[in-house]
Amino acid sequence: MLSVTEADDKPLKYPHMFRAADIVIITKSDLLPHVDFSIDRCLGNVRAVNRSIRSLVLSATTGEGVGAWYDWLNAEQCRRRAGIGIADPRTFPIRASNPIVIVPGFA
Repeated sequence: MLSVTEADDKPLKYPHMFRAADIVIITKSDLLPHVDFSIDRCLGNVRAVNRSIRSLVLSATTGEGVGAWYDWLNAEQCRRRAGIGIADPRTFPIRASNPIVIVPGFA
């Protein structure tokens, strides 16, 4: 997970975490008007480290992206119950306009 209250260059400072992730969750999007954080710059930095990572932007305050996050969690749970393993990013598309980091080992 990455909050907009953190620097948008965090993926470059901690590349191992983002390289290992299947999805990056950018949280607190409702605070964007009040912080120096660019979603586009951040996602560019994320993709410089991991080209296949998916992203989800969400706000618990406004509800932005929460539905897409629940959909991903439900799909992941179904796959794990079926013994398929971690959801393949290519089989569960999340719109880039609805940018989430879930680290491998997420249960």
